[in-house]
Amino acid sequence: MSKTSKQPVKKNDDMLPEYDFSNAVRGKYANRFRPDTTMVTLAPDVAAAFPDAEAVNEALRVLIKAARKTTKKVASAA
Repeated sequence: MSKTSKQPVKKNDDMLPEYDFSNAVRGKYANRFRPDTTMVTLAPDVAAAFPDAEAVNEALRVLIKAARKTTKKVASAA
């Protein structure tokens, strides 16, 4: 048998009146991203250098390619 609390819900005093979430829908936009999508936050200066996600991905691909070349050179020299 479950008990329900009769205590009033404590309101958060930090919440401003214009932040009304009474009609909010949880997860409304959750399906916009594929399950294999990883979200990261870029620093403002980094984000300013890239116009879109494809530009970020291309820059990272170039970096990965350069790192692989460097790693192969270091491994073969040892």
